[in-house]
Amino acid sequence: MLCLRYSSVIFTTRRQEIIQLPKNYNRNIVVCEAKGPRPRYPRVWKTKRKIGTISKSVKLVECIKGLSNVKEEVYGALDSFIAWELEFPLITVKKALKILENDKEWKRIIQVTKWMLSKGQGRTMGSYFTLLNALAEDGRLEEAEELWLKLFSQNLESMPRIFFQKMIAIYYQREMNEKMFEIFADMEELGIRPTVPVVTMVGNVFQKLGMLDKYQKLNKKYPPPKWEYRYIKGKRVKIRTKDLDKSHNHGVVNKSEEVDESEFDENSQDQADEVDEDCVEQLKELDECEPGEISTVPSETRESSVST
Repeated sequence: MLCLRYSSVIFTTRRQEIIQLPKNYNRNIVVCEAKGPRPRYPRVWKTKRKIGTISKSVKLVECIKGLSNVKEEVYGALDSFIAWELEFPLITVKKALKILENDKEWKRIIQVTKWMLSKGQGRTMGSYFTLLNALAEDGRLEEAEELWLKLFSQNLESMPRIFFQKMIAIYYQREMNEKMFEIFADMEELGIRPTVPVVTMVGNVFQKLGMLDKYQKLNKKYPPPKWEYRYIKGKRVKIRTKDLDKSHNHGVVNKSEEVDESEFDENSQDQADEVDEDCVEQLKELDECEPGEISTVPSETRESSVST
């Protein structure tokens, strides 16, 4: 049987002296020419402490929170924050925007998002939706409409459904019924099936204006779903809508609360792929897609649109 073994390392010096190292020699130790082994010390510019994106995003938020609303001051602070970065810290900025959104700092979200877009970074539909939401919450309706028209003209047939829902919600809160009907008509012309909140808001406006015939046509064309999907411990579970209505009336089910799994159907996991994805998944997909890459037109043929 052939057996191969490594021989011990042999070094020769200038005086032609042979230094034979032991078998348990550590190869990470550098050997001097005639003074024996010495330890390898770490470089001065290397640090053992690694800063993650979460701590960086918190520092970014703290860096701009105490500043005024002057554009040059905020942009200067953001430029100095990323001055020593080799690449644009896109993940850090995205997490910072999420922190600002939880704190409802809408002006800071607008400033950071516009600064990021001016650098040519993060030009995804998720970033544009964050900017649109911040402009609407800050009361800057004209800028929100301008952004919406720009995105809608550039991505006519690939506009995500969540943008239509957001604009209808903005007009519904401000009782701008004509513009809301225009957005709803554009959805039907493009063949985009409206979500349950959109149908509810449009139906409420029809009832308020006394258009009961159009309200009945709307409910006939888009009946309320019998099932709804919720995420519980990372799994998508199907729930009956009537059970949800009862729980909502009693104030039991909230977005932040967990629902017992005993209330659901046993065959819910087998039938989980029969319905559209939730708005949470849509937002996750938006961050990964660029404008023009998302197609929301379903393959099914739609009926004639409801006249508004």
